[in-house]
Amino acid sequence: MTFLFYLFAGLAIGGAIGVVMAKNPVGSLLFMVTTLAAMAGTFVLLEAHFLAAIQIIVYAGAIMVLFLFVIMLLNLGHEYKADLRGGAFSVLSFGLIGAIAGLLAPEISGAEAAPGPGAVAIDAAIAEHGAVGAIAEPLYTTYVVPFEITGILLLVAIVGAIVLAKREV
Repeated sequence: MTFLFYLFAGLAIGGAIGVVMAKNPVGSLLFMVTTLAAMAGTFVLLEAHFLAAIQIIVYAGAIMVLFLFVIMLLNLGHEYKADLRGGAFSVLSFGLIGAIAGLLAPEISGAEAAPGPGAVAIDAAIAEHGAVGAIAEPLYTTYVVPFEITGILLLVAIVGAIVLAKREV
């Protein structure tokens, strides 16, 4: 189980680095799919199978296909160039990340996972409503306003994509 966690974590980190370092936006998109699939694997290890399925279907599937359509629609493939590729910025970034990881590693390795006070409430909610009900009940009651705001933001993003597409045509 620990080996699989480290495998999925390594894939997620490697994919995230690939997203930033890829020279082509389509390649960056494929690295992002790898990162999202690794996160779905982590959800499976946590026995959150519903979240893993949603991660694959919604994010790695639908959202990434939408991103691919936007990249193809805006024709970013040939003219896209980033100024921060390689050089001192990358070395400094990786050095800083390595230093932070080196400082945190002794703290993390000595820590034991103890259930917090909310763990019992989460287990009770899952036992009462099931895994999907434990997610849906607070989403549509306690967090209904942020959920609606997220829907409005997605609508604004769709309208923005249409405006960008119509301007090019």
